[in-house]
Amino acid sequence: MSITKLILNSVPRPWLIRLSYFIRPLLIWFYKGDRVTDPIDQRNFRSFLPYGYKQLRKGVLSPSTLSLERHRSLWLYLNKETELLHSSAKIDLLHIAPEQCFYSVFNKKENINYTTFDLNSPLAEIHGDITKLPFKENTFDCILCNHVLEHIENDSLAMKELFRVMNPGGYGIVQVPMQSNRFKTYEDFSITTARERVKHFGQYDHVRWYGRDDYFTRLESVGFTTQKVNVNEFFSKEEISRYGLDVNEIIPVIQKPL
Repeated sequence: MSITKLILNSVPRPWLIRLSYFIRPLLIWFYKGDRVTDPIDQRNFRSFLPYGYKQLRKGVLSPSTLSLERHRSLWLYLNKETELLHSSAKIDLLHIAPEQCFYSVFNKKENINYTTFDLNSPLAEIHGDITKLPFKENTFDCILCNHVLEHIENDSLAMKELFRVMNPGGYGIVQVPMQSNRFKTYEDFSITTARERVKHFGQYDHVRWYGRDDYFTRLESVGFTTQKVNVNEFFSKEEISRYGLDVNEIIPVIQKPL
């Protein structure tokens, strides 16, 4: 097992977040160059770093923001297709499991009323259970909840909670791990050990692989309308290469009807 995989699989995620603040300056210096660009902070590098719990993916982790492919595609989508980063009007944003690469950016935006929530992340101001969100109905204009639902056994209840606290007409992004050749969700709650979960679901704390079709059916069943944004269709080949995006990724966009 490589050092990267050993660290990812043995060090708790809150500690990884804290350690990253000390490591990033060294990574930025070591990987300086001009072959790839992190669109979140517009820094250029000679390459991105490898990353992965089960199998290392080459050239995916940004040295500066520590963003992965999915973070960069999300940022580009939000920048191109929504008013979140540009609006002069106030937007109430709920960010569940806030990603480090976005946290400081959203926090500094004057147009964003920023609320962060997670079970135990040091970046979250409010801690709790996503299946019991401590917010009133129709509170948030936008919800970001990425790579969370694959950890939750009762994902339907979590989706209902997201629907409940979203304003009518509001929207969100709910990215989850998907396999390009899997169309039906695979889950088995009898699998409980870390080793078996890695084997079956790709990570020690995941409880399912979502299907590329029925994931959207699950979201629609609680009331959302959905949109599949295919990275390989939405972005140019030049953007995919320059920003290190995953051509097989689907960005799941949800909206609460008026």
